Amino acid sequence: MTTTHPTAGPLVTTEEPRFFNRDLSWLEFNRRVLAQANDESFPLLERIKFLAIFASNLDEFFMKRVGLLKRFILSGIETPAPDGRRPTQSLEELRGMVNELQTEQARIWLEVVMPQLANAGIHVLTYTDLDDAQRAWIDDWHRNNVFPILTPLAVDPGHKFPFISNLSENLGVLVGSADRTERHFARIKIPDVLPRFVRINPEASEVYLVPLDEIIRHNLDDLFPGMTLHEVTPFRLTRNASIQAHGDETDNLYEHVEAELQLRRFANAVRIEVPEDASRQIVRLILDELDLEQSDVYARPGPLEYQDLFEITGLERPDLKLSHYKPVVPAVLADDEADIFALIRERDVLLHHPYESFQASVERFVSAAARDPDVLAIKQTIYRTSRDSPFVASLIRAAERGKQVACLVELRARFDEQKNLRFARQLEKHGVHVAYGVVGLKTHCKCSLVVRRESKGLRCYAHLGTGNYNPATAQLYTDLGLLTCNPRITEDVVSLFNLLTGRSAQTEYNELLVAPTTMRSRFDQLIAREIEFARAGKPARIFAKFNSLEDIKITEHLYEASQAGVQVDLVVRGFCCLRPGVPGLSENIRVWSIVGRFLEHSRIFHFGAGHDNPADGDWFMGSADWMYRNLNDRVEAIVPIYDRAARERLAALRGILGRDHKRAWDLNPDGSYTLRTPPPDAPEESPEASGSFRALMHLARAGTPV
Repeated sequence: MTTTHPTAGPLVTTEEPRFFNRDLSWLEFNRRVLAQANDESFPLLERIKFLAIFASNLDEFFMKRVGLLKRFILSGIETPAPDGRRPTQSLEELRGMVNELQTEQARIWLEVVMPQLANAGIHVLTYTDLDDAQRAWIDDWHRNNVFPILTPLAVDPGHKFPFISNLSENLGVLVGSADRTERHFARIKIPDVLPRFVRINPEASEVYLVPLDEIIRHNLDDLFPGMTLHEVTPFRLTRNASIQAHGDETDNLYEHVEAELQLRRFANAVRIEVPEDASRQIVRLILDELDLEQSDVYARPGPLEYQDLFEITGLERPDLKLSHYKPVVPAVLADDEADIFALIRERDVLLHHPYESFQASVERFVSAAARDPDVLAIKQTIYRTSRDSPFVASLIRAAERGKQVACLVELRARFDEQKNLRFARQLEKHGVHVAYGVVGLKTHCKCSLVVRRESKGLRCYAHLGTGNYNPATAQLYTDLGLLTCNPRITEDVVSLFNLLTGRSAQTEYNELLVAPTTMRSRFDQLIAREIEFARAGKPARIFAKFNSLEDIKITEHLYEASQAGVQVDLVVRGFCCLRPGVPGLSENIRVWSIVGRFLEHSRIFHFGAGHDNPADGDWFMGSADWMYRNLNDRVEAIVPIYDRAARERLAALRGILGRDHKRAWDLNPDGSYTLRTPPPDAPEESPEASGSFRALMHLARAGTPV
């Protein structure tokens, strides 16, 4: 059974292009995220979390994609995208789709979630909902905790229009003297240092929360004594993050990124969010000052900033949350006193996070290397990591013990630049050799190298993964990792680090698929081989799982494979520009997306190689999506999986993902998605009934992780 999910309309035009629009397809992904907030099989606070995640995703979309489209339009670039839409058309259509999605978001919050919260004893109140005693308490709290922090900024001949920071929440006010008709604008920023919800009577058995902006809005008389408040409008601003300091060719990448961050701070505005009853005069004034159009205004009911709802999800109500999942320690690493390097020498270790512990495997690997007196060198890439990263601590510890330590810190990881700048300086201060990557390319590969002195000479150990070295996201994202000392692989990892930290003209690797040199051509060869097998009447199949699919050349090659009879199965969590199921074009291609408890992040590739048994084909995992930027503009690494048991696990994972009838959405030829529904007779813990996330947790707990 399936249920077609409503969409804003087909993502293809009447000319039937061969590709979907990238931005509209991404909004369809965020629609699937929003659908989780309306799914009553999730506990209530988890559903609120999805409302906040949806809003966070949309912020990034506006900062990056809408910012880029507006930059194209301002530059007069009207070149059609592969789907045939010009930037102005794409922008117009996505605005309509965003308005539709935000209306649905508000409906879920106001009509579904808030009443259920109240039934559960959690009340989100407006100021006018308060009784006299509550109002007096709130006003007193405001005077003592908020009023001294607020800074009203007036706009008049003596005060220019204030700078409004990105994603800030604000109140726009029109005030005037009691004896004059003229009105003046003032802006009050909602302080970031205060909680977004204030709890009244914390000792009460039920929870009563008042939004901070409501409290400030109804205490403005304290800020403007003797003045008349004519109109008040909350508003929120989004600025363009799709900017670059001139050119990547620079003598000092650190200074280049610092300059880019400063430019981004003052970048052009791309969106203003306001309530439905916003003052027209205030909105018009803001638009004029920020050089925005009326079409850049997004008015909707509900909270102005849905990410504030993350605070509510932090309430101590385990009955309204998913039960905590504790990752299992991989069986081969169960003895935490054992020599991890001896264990890796016995066989490759495939890791599947968050079902298997990141701390007991990847963190342990690097920490052990830092302590081991026989380890002579450690090298690692850092793209995104946690603020209190154990990897940074381990690298510093190793350097202080006299080991040769090198770290590639990607300063241009979007929205993590400031944090990575700090890590780079911290590492350098403690003697770690820090490199910033290859000029003109982002370093996105996830790999670590350990060089150890052993009885027969030096031996190299490596970890290669699909996710970042980030303990926080390792609890939330599904990712794969491989611990190996196979010299066929580690020799390539040595060469890869020479490229990243030094100067290298190497373009060939023995085993690794490395972008931008060998990865695209190797994928082309593997797809072409499946086409030949199909034409020869042999088993031919392609399975791939990743975040996004946009690369035109790869897509065209997959179309060719479909037409030759190759069965192509793609699990694409986010946007997908390939059109599946089109007769004569892609009838042998199936695409589905899985959205739920964890963020699907692993990248897996399988090519049948003429074999019936999937475990006998070729398996790969690594850091790259099938996107132009990953294949051409980034340093990426994908590693082959040789261990038989590991390949069997990947084949089993492929089967579980394909059988998911709880969290899987099938992509239709018109760009809409259909949510699968479980068959009535499916066993409770099967992927058909419970979805792949729950099924994989169950298998891990049972001691048979996939």
